[in-house]
Amino acid sequence: MQRSHPNERAFRRDAATILILALAPAAGVGIARFAYSLLLPDMRQSLGWTYAAAGFMNTINAAGYLAGALVAAATLRRVGQFGTIFYGSLACVTALALSAVSSNFLVLSLMRLVAGVGGAVAFVGGGVAAAQSSQHHPKRAAFLLSLYYIGPGLGILVSGIVTPLLLADLGPGSWWIAWGMLAAISAIFCLALATVRLEDVEDGAQMASLPLRLWPMAVLLVSYCLFSIGSIAYMTFMIAWLGDAGAGAVAQSAFWSLLGLGGICSPLLWSWVVARLRGGNAIALLSMITFIVAMLALLVHVRTLQFASAFGFGSVFFAVVAGTTVFVRRNLPPAAWASGVSAMTVSFGLGQTIGPVFSGAITDASGSLSLGLQLSTALLAVAAVLALFQRDLAPPAAMR
Repeated sequence: MQRSHPNERAFRRDAATILILALAPAAGVGIARFAYSLLLPDMRQSLGWTYAAAGFMNTINAAGYLAGALVAAATLRRVGQFGTIFYGSLACVTALALSAVSSNFLVLSLMRLVAGVGGAVAFVGGGVAAAQSSQHHPKRAAFLLSLYYIGPGLGILVSGIVTPLLLADLGPGSWWIAWGMLAAISAIFCLALATVRLEDVEDGAQMASLPLRLWPMAVLLVSYCLFSIGSIAYMTFMIAWLGDAGAGAVAQSAFWSLLGLGGICSPLLWSWVVARLRGGNAIALLSMITFIVAMLALLVHVRTLQFASAFGFGSVFFAVVAGTTVFVRRNLPPAAWASGVSAMTVSFGLGQTIGPVFSGAITDASGSLSLGLQLSTALLAVAAVLALFQRDLAPPAAMR
């Protein structure tokens, strides 16, 4: 029997570690962050919210995500990588569970805030650990990093299978039961994270020790923020838009599940783009594809094409997120990776803070959810053009 090469065994071991780490964004981003979109229509109707109020719930979650990104590097230094990943994920589970026990707007807002903080802290910690694991395989580093970003897609897929059908079966006002179910699923993911071993990864205290000058990568940071504004509107309101267009629970479940499945398939479809294109070119190309597939669903009212849009959007959306980490890994020394990933996550969190309220306010003012989504989605094209002007960093320019 032929034995596998030691390098191949190491690759498989690191790939398995990264796949376990992917459960952190599965719980903290795919479920705690994005599954709210599935519950938004029932919560809005049952609790009498406007679209702006419903959007605020995602905005406060994104504000927590932004705060978590700002403190993630310091958290890595204090509690290490495993503590950052596990306790951040545990905070998300707790927030999901408590969201099931109150209909008070302030309480629900606080839980969305906590889930955002925990999700960002765990996301950055896991991203740094994945980047370090991938450095042993430079020729396949982009693919390994992309594996980490299937986590949100997994969370979206699971919640898409469970939530719409559960809400349809239990009827109006059952949103709180769905929160409880999502908390249970996330708790399973959190328990699996407890088994991860990071002995071969550098200690988290060595990370985030090298501060950055953000100006050399400012173009990409602004582009990523605009991308976040445009994409979060799609992620927040598309289920409500489909419901207004007559889509039932099965169609909504299929749409959301296909979006998550696209995220899971993202490494196979797009990691070669991230690996080959330099500077901001990969982000530019992928952002423009995201714009096209999002507009496809909004402008062509054919269910099959809407499903294709969901799959395409999910695959490219998470490829863009992975691409920013590849840019950080390619352009910064390992001691600055945590700061670099945190900066990208801050930019993303800022965009997600603005996006839901921006789109919701346009919808309330115009009375058209389609208009709010179209104007927000147009920012994806602006982000794509802007990213073209980002170049790879000269090593001295990136560091103080």
